[in-house]
Amino acid sequence: MSEKLEVSFNSPQCGWMSIGFDNFDSEFHTTTSHEPHEKALAELLRILSDLLEENPTQNEYVLQWNRNPEEFDFRFVRTGENLLLEIYQYPTETRESAEREKVFAHEGSVKEVCAAFAVTFNQLYADRDTDEFEFNWRQPFPFEEFAEFKSKLDAKRI
Repeated sequence: MSEKLEVSFNSPQCGWMSIGFDNFDSEFHTTTSHEPHEKALAELLRILSDLLEENPTQNEYVLQWNRNPEEFDFRFVRTGENLLLEIYQYPTETRESAEREKVFAHEGSVKEVCAAFAVTFNQLYADRDTDEFEFNWRQPFPFEEFAEFKSKLDAKRI
């Protein structure tokens, strides 16, 4: 049985955001940049929303994000009601697969993984004005994608 996943996206500062993943067996913490993958948060929410569908449009997604010069792939693979999350780190923006390293992996139910992301996105949303999210992340908060994600979570009673 898998351990519970905890996801943390801390308040952004100067275009950077500290993120963390912990399942009590392993953990991974890093910072991410608002560019060049400026739509990463919105895309992540779209991926999670689609994975919550009874029949998602696809069963595997890869989200690209970076820390400059390191790059990351967040890979989501759904098999039935199970979801595998793998995070790969590349040493440079060239993204050579031979040089990538798996830095975190977690397998759990789709509901459990999406609920873990919901906790951190709810916190980002609640603190967005106090933390001056748009100024500090240098990108707008993904309101539309967040609303869709919350709607799908509510429909699943998560």
